[in-house]
Amino acid sequence: MSFADALGEAGAKPAGKRPYFLEPQVERVLAITMAVAQELAVSRQRVDTLERLLTARGLLGDGEIDAFAPDPLAATERAMWSQEYIARILRIVQQENEAAIATSDVASGDVGDQLG
Repeated sequence: MSFADALGEAGAKPAGKRPYFLEPQVERVLAITMAVAQELAVSRQRVDTLERLLTARGLLGDGEIDAFAPDPLAATERAMWSQEYIARILRIVQQENEAAIATSDVASGDVGDQLG
């Protein structure tokens, strides 16, 4: 998968306009915060699992993780992951920019108001 493809997939969204229940700025910050919280929770669980498995098997000693320096390939892969991660976290900003351009989308709340 190319870098551009990965960024495109990170920004995928459902059809239609985003419904807002709070002020749009508050929802934007909340969405970003929750994306970060979700990513962090998953990462912490995985790191904890790896550290416990490696320590139990005697493959990891004290301080080895803190002393690790990635090789150039690993550093490049980490940089790409970081870009994809930021794209996922800031997805709401990207989607709002796209929605501002595509004026044909209708929010579900707007449809309900029109039918009511």
